[in-house]
Amino acid sequence: MGMLLNKLGISDKASFLLFLKQFIKFGIVGVSSTLINLGTYYALIYIGVHYILANFIAFVVSVCNAYFWNSRYVFSKKRDGSVKPFFKTFIVYSGTFLLGTGLMYCMVDLIGISKWLAPLINLCFTVPLNFLLNKFWAFK
Repeated sequence: MGMLLNKLGISDKASFLLFLKQFIKFGIVGVSSTLINLGTYYALIYIGVHYILANFIAFVVSVCNAYFWNSRYVFSKKRDGSVKPFFKTFIVYSGTFLLGTGLMYCMVDLIGISKWLAPLINLCFTVPLNFLLNKFWAFK
C-alpha cells in the first residue's frame, strides 16, 4: 500500500488530504459531466439515434465540459494559450471512451444488459482511470 501511495505522490497526511480534496473536486466535475453525458445519451436514444452514435455525441459534449472545469477548478491550470492539455484531455477521455464503448457493446449485445444500465456500469471502470490519467499526464 505504501508503494501505491508513493506513486500517487502521497507521503504524509497533508499530501493525502490535498490528493483527497482534488479527487473530490474531480468527482464533482465528473458528476456534472456524467449528467451531461447521460442526459445527452438518453435524449438521443429516446429520439431514435443508434446507441453507439448517441454515446459518441454525448462523449464529445461531456469531454468539453470536463476539460473546462478540470482545467480551472480541479487541476488549477492557468490559461497560457497552450492547447496541449486540451488535446491530452481528449486523448485520456478517448481511451476510456473506447474502453467504455467496448464494454458497453459487450454488456448490451453479448450479455444482454439494458442499454439504459450499461453506461452506469461503465462508470465504475472509467472514472478512476480518467482521474489518474488526467492528474498524472494531461494536467501535469
